[in-house]
Amino acid sequence: MESISSLNKKIENCTKCPRLAKYIRDIAKNKVKRFSNQVYYGKPLSGFGDIKAKLLIVGLAPAAHGGNRTGRMFTGDSSGDWLAKIMYRYGFSSIPTSQTLDDGMVLQNAYVTAAVRCAPPQNKPTKQEMENCFNYLKQEYLILKNVKLILCLGKIAYDTTCKLIKIKPEKFGHNKLFKYNSIKILTSYHPSKQNTQTGRLTWSQWSAVFQKAKRLTK
Repeated sequence: MESISSLNKKIENCTKCPRLAKYIRDIAKNKVKRFSNQVYYGKPLSGFGDIKAKLLIVGLAPAAHGGNRTGRMFTGDSSGDWLAKIMYRYGFSSIPTSQTLDDGMVLQNAYVTAAVRCAPPQNKPTKQEMENCFNYLKQEYLILKNVKLILCLGKIAYDTTCKLIKIKPEKFGHNKLFKYNSIKILTSYHPSKQNTQTGRLTWSQWSAVFQKAKRLTK
C-alpha cells in the first residue's frame, strides 16, 4: 500500500480527464476580477487532515475559485467558511477559518476529501470523470485505517461513498445515519451557497450534523 504523500503526488499530476484538466488550467489563467492578482493552483487536489482520523468528510469537488485557486479543498470560498467554522466549534480544526494553504489550519481526528479532485464546469462531473477519480478515494480509504464515520456532503458524495464500501445507496436526506457493520455513514446537504443562502441548509441543521459526528467519533 502506498503512502499518503505518494498518493497525493499521483493525484496532483493526474490528467485522466481532458475536459477537467483543460477547465482548471483555463480558470487558473483567466481569473475572476476579485482574484486577478493571485496565482491559482490550477491542479487536481488531494485530501488533507489527520491520517489517524476517525471522521472522513467527503465532498463533491473543489470549487473553481476556492480550492482550485488556493490549493486546498474547502478553502477560500463560502463552503469552506461554513466547514471551517463548524469544525472548529466541535474540536476538529485548530482555527475557525480556511482561507489559504498556509493559514496554519490543522485538523484533529478528521480528514477532508472529495469524490472528484478537479473543479468541474457547473459543478457537474460526468460519470466517466467520477469513475476516473474513484480509485483515489479508494486508496485514501485504505490508508486512513481508523475511520469509523464517513460524513457525506451531498448526494454525489453519498453515492460515491456507498460504492466505496460496496453497499446499495438508500434514500438521501439531511442528517441521516446509516450503519454498516464497523462503518457508519452520516449524510448532510452540501454547504454550498445554493443551499445556505436559500435556507435549505440552516446553521442549526449544519451544527446538528457535527454534534452527531463528534459523538460518534469519540
